[in-house]
Amino acid sequence: MKKFAGLLLLITALSGCGLVDSTDTAGTEDQIDVEVSSVIDGDTIKIMYEGKEETVRYLLVDTPETNHPRLGEQPLGKEATAENKRIINSGDVSIEFDVGERFDDYGRLLAYIYVDGESVQEQLLESGMARVAYVYPPNTRHLDAFEQVEQKAKDAGTGIWEYENYSTSRGFNSNAYGGTTPPAATDDCRIKGNINRSGKKIYHMPGEGSYEQTNPEEWFCTEQEAQQAGFQSTGQ
Repeated sequence: MKKFAGLLLLITALSGCGLVDSTDTAGTEDQIDVEVSSVIDGDTIKIMYEGKEETVRYLLVDTPETNHPRLGEQPLGKEATAENKRIINSGDVSIEFDVGERFDDYGRLLAYIYVDGESVQEQLLESGMARVAYVYPPNTRHLDAFEQVEQKAKDAGTGIWEYENYSTSRGFNSNAYGGTTPPAATDDCRIKGNINRSGKKIYHMPGEGSYEQTNPEEWFCTEQEAQQAGFQSTGQ
């Protein structure tokens, strides 16, 4: 019986160790001091954590890309990176985990970042260099605060909010930055041409389920006109 009890305690102890190392953690609001080894872009840094270098993706925000394999360099990508670097280099850096997964599908740590106790995410949102994005519960501890800061930048038309439709719910639309807003629909031209996150050109017909939620890059009068411009129907 004593041997059984001892074995049970051993199993329990080993299980506890497994929980400590699990990426599916309970999380706390404690901040952990870290050393930053490099700034990758506006929402990603590399740090020394638990004896090795880790890439950290900022929770709940997204900034324009600087060197994306598909999207390339987007407007304000360099500016967002520069602002992130300025903030990171201005003081002592610490990170805070949320209650959910600590790593994303690319093996990057997911965290809130602070410099001298001040939120880096909030500073990027305030400057108009970032949008609130990639909201995956339960990692939403500071979502309300972030959205409030984002709204102020939106109202002021700062940074990514300067041009309508540049910052969208699907990412950043480079075609909308620095350009003009597509002309409004007329009674005869109500077909919406949209470019999705994969770069695919799709046109949406009035009455389709996704029509009302789609922000058009172009308007077309006929399906033939849309197809000649390289757009495909939602059914293709």
